[in-house]
Amino acid sequence: MFHERAPTIPLIAMSGYAFANLNSPAPDFLRMALELGAARCLRKPFTPHALLAAVNDCFAEHRSDDVASAARLG
Repeated sequence: MFHERAPTIPLIAMSGYAFANLNSPAPDFLRMALELGAARCLRKPFTPHALLAAVNDCFAEHRSDDVASAARLG
């Protein structure tokens, strides 16, 4: 729903899902998030450095998309 309202804002998904039963298959929420449009995924626990790197990657991709769009408009 978030991506429908703000498609240009990158979404970073985070999951700390704990597997209650190792014998039953558990859903891979981070993979599902990527398939649904998340720009990056982080599995908890993650470091502040990992979060900052994910945010910086999203900013860098957004800037390169802006440059490409400006070049096309020319």
